Amino acid sequence: MDRRAFVVRLAALAAPLSAIAQSARKPARVGYLSMAKPEADRHWVAAFRQGMRELGYIEGQSFVLEQRHAANDASKVPQLAAELLHGAPSVMVVYGTPAILHMKNAETSVPIVMTVHADPVGSGIVASLARPGGNITGLTDGHTELAPKRLELLREVVPTLRRVGVLFNPTNSGSERQWRLVQAAASGAKVTALAVHIRGSNEIGRAFETAHKKRIDGLVFAPDPTWWVGNERRIADLAITHRLPTIGTVREFAEHGTLLAYGTNFTDLWHKSATYVDKILKGARPGELAIEHPTKFDLVINLKTAKTLGISIPYAFLVRADHVIE
Repeated sequence: MDRRAFVVRLAALAAPLSAIAQSARKPARVGYLSMAKPEADRHWVAAFRQGMRELGYIEGQSFVLEQRHAANDASKVPQLAAELLHGAPSVMVVYGTPAILHMKNAETSVPIVMTVHADPVGSGIVASLARPGGNITGLTDGHTELAPKRLELLREVVPTLRRVGVLFNPTNSGSERQWRLVQAAASGAKVTALAVHIRGSNEIGRAFETAHKKRIDGLVFAPDPTWWVGNERRIADLAITHRLPTIGTVREFAEHGTLLAYGTNFTDLWHKSATYVDKILKGARPGELAIEHPTKFDLVINLKTAKTLGISIPYAFLVRADHVIE
């Protein structure tokens, strides 16, 4: 073979290798579909980005994050999901039951990572936590199992509690299950539990009016993102207006003015979501990635609200808190 022919043949062999190298350098597309408003979950998304950086990813170079937010309106989910899928993402990161259920029923094989869900097995999203099956995996928040504990904590700081309301969306199976667990715990504690239904953010005011009419003297929240994310301040203000001591599921509730919050650290869940994305981008099948339980929890007390409501927080309770807002 003469030199010229050798060079031509070598170039022909190098061409596909060059194409493969360019393809390998192409940023992975990560779609993010959230039920929240953009400003409401910005800090959680920041935690996801931080998780990706820690795993060696550089946004804009090794991955691109494309976001869509339904802003508490489930009717927007189909269109937003279609827009993200049109971009052929390598993986979808999804927050909020309506969005997760829509993606489960969508005709797509794109891997899906749930940032969080209260009851993915009970809701029919996955077959089991150990082996989810299908194209969905992610994290659970443990909110359901912690529901009775929230009642216990509220009773600790409000020992006169006799009629407790549970604010929840009856169309959300995870929230409805929390209601049942609080109801059972209340019965054992000789406390009357009363359901307060809320199906969307447009019903927040009416829900507190219902609580007032039912003569409820304390509220336990079993929230879903169709009504609480981005509305924490309004919810806290209404609780104070109606003189209702309340306990939420995540620290953001207390940071915005509710008396107490106890539950999973959501920032940590979004941070951990990056590990699932990383594994999937490296070839793992989502249905074979076990759904993780939370490992970080927050007990937060808002002393400003306690003072406004005339509630004295026991010292023993204060020292157990992870964060005290003064």
